[in-house]
Amino acid sequence: MKILYICTHNRCRSILSEAITTHLSEGLIEAKSAGSQPVGEVHPLSIKYLSEAGISVEGLQSQSWDEFEDFAPDVVVTVCDSAAGESCPVWFGNSIKVHWSLSDPSKIEGTESEKAAGFRACMQLISERVEVLKTIAAQQLAGTELRAALLKAGAI
Repeated sequence: MKILYICTHNRCRSILSEAITTHLSEGLIEAKSAGSQPVGEVHPLSIKYLSEAGISVEGLQSQSWDEFEDFAPDVVVTVCDSAAGESCPVWFGNSIKVHWSLSDPSKIEGTESEKAAGFRACMQLISERVEVLKTIAAQQLAGTELRAALLKAGAI
């Protein structure tokens, strides 16, 4: 299964989702991330907390969804509410599109421990959803069954 995570700026939540999916999916899922208006850099705390969790940050970059026209994802997952409301490129074509809202831990104002707690909570939620994704990928679901399973995973 090929999955493309979308967030407007592609610097935090979609990056976390890509890295965690790649780390946990045991080769069942090929994950990428992109943004409609990428800022061109990954949020430094995303790198910090992924690294602390032992998750590779190699190759992670903030990039436009236009870069993935040839990727042909089976599934497109928006992870921020603003991206969910945007018009997707026509080349997403037959990809199943779902929205998995994630709070933005990079917006947390507070102490270092409060920021760390926000990132860890977001990463834990993504990890739980990826565990469900692995089951979905192994079952090789398609069409409405796949969409229903993805929506259920997003409700975690």
